[in-house]
Amino acid sequence: MKKLLWLLPLTIGLYACPFESSIPMEAKPVEPVDSSLVGYWYGIIKDFSDMYGIEALDITKQSDSVYAITRYGKAIKGDIILPDTAYFTGYTSYIGEQRYMNIEGFILLVTHRRNKPPLIQKEKVYYMASLKLSHDTLTVKTITEGFSTRKQFKSSDELKQLVTDMVSQNKNIYDDQYSLSYRKIKKPQPVKTIPSGN
Repeated sequence: MKKLLWLLPLTIGLYACPFESSIPMEAKPVEPVDSSLVGYWYGIIKDFSDMYGIEALDITKQSDSVYAITRYGKAIKGDIILPDTAYFTGYTSYIGEQRYMNIEGFILLVTHRRNKPPLIQKEKVYYMASLKLSHDTLTVKTITEGFSTRKQFKSSDELKQLVTDMVSQNKNIYDDQYSLSYRKIKKPQPVKTIPSGN
């Protein structure tokens, strides 16, 4: 992978990449923020034999139609702990009754150059994930990298139409590795340390 950063869920960083696009599936936010999505969501991943991961999403309201998303991830293998925190913004849109999150993030592209320092460029990308909310459980399914051989789209409508067509043909555009259910819990508070007195 040429990128240095990612999103939901942790398995994506460990195994493959989600679908990345230079444009979102919905050109701009149109849906108001749903207060039931706002909160601290906690999930555990246990699919790697001797490795498991812990992941949390802290979703807050950034504006009337945009969410701020902080993803806390931690992969644990034996005695090795790999922490990872990433920051995104997102907004929802629909295809029929299915709700999606258009997630905006940034990746770092590193180009190694002979006899010169590496060239590092920051690039905006979008990811798309379906959302299903049931009581206190949020299920997130990220559209997989292999869902389309096309990597460039002229417009959001064109990308949305392809997703619509594939879903209507009952084609699976997700991957089990990219699916995770979260439970809403009270946000953990930082541990306060008591200064030792001498």
